[in-house]
Amino acid sequence: MSKFPDGLRYTEEHEYLSATEESGVYRVGITDYAQGELGDVVYIELPAVGASFETRATFGTIEAVKAVSDLYCPVDGEVVAVNEALDGDPSVVNSDPYGAGWMIQLRVSDEVAVGALMDATAYQALVGE
Repeated sequence: MSKFPDGLRYTEEHEYLSATEESGVYRVGITDYAQGELGDVVYIELPAVGASFETRATFGTIEAVKAVSDLYCPVDGEVVAVNEALDGDPSVVNSDPYGAGWMIQLRVSDEVAVGALMDATAYQALVGE
């Protein structure tokens, strides 16, 4: 059974946003459900700091034993940090998707867009668990 932490915002593409200590900046990663569906993650391609993306634009790729998938930006924003630890150990996404397995930190362009994303209950209903 997948984990669906409260306090995060979720997308239909299985990314999440988690607030950081800095106002307007959120960690982005894939959900526990998504990593479970992908299987063992072996490679992640992430953007450079300073890159900007619109909602649902591809910001990178994730490669697992089963498949290669695009990563989609949950909301408009600018990348302010990249989790470089994933270069050496991408499997952290499998073991700790909501913690050490985050992928980028995004300074969002519009806080209202964050609130429009699904909460944990709605996301859990979407994936049927």
